Amino acid sequence: MKHSLIASSDPERLETWARYSNGLCRDCHATCCTLPVEVRIDDLIRLGLVDEFERDEPAKQVARRLSREGVVEHFNHKREIFTLTRLANGDCLYLDRQTRLCTVYAKRPDTCRNHPHVGPRPGYCAYQRKSERRTSR
Repeated sequence: MKHSLIASSDPERLETWARYSNGLCRDCHATCCTLPVEVRIDDLIRLGLVDEFERDEPAKQVARRLSREGVVEHFNHKREIFTLTRLANGDCLYLDRQTRLCTVYAKRPDTCRNHPHVGPRPGYCAYQRKSERRTSR
């Protein structure tokens, strides 16, 4: 079976994103793992960063603690959404630099579980072939 060539996307330009299809992730550089990851308290509990008892505490207080620990880079207090920290190169905190695989895959946040069906451009992803990764960051 012949595979069609897919041009690499620019994560900053949604119009360049590729229509998602099964198997596309196999040779992708995990570009979706460089996008901001927004999480809720349930995700933080699943990740083991917050325990059930903290669910009843003010989310702002939890955000402050996780920020000090370097896990959260932003907190939207109106919507109670936390944004996970990204590394200097833009990678998700939980992305293995060598394998480009998620180190918390079984416990990953709902945002990641539902990508690319939800997100900035539902049904599309910021596909970049592993060998063609752009280094514009």
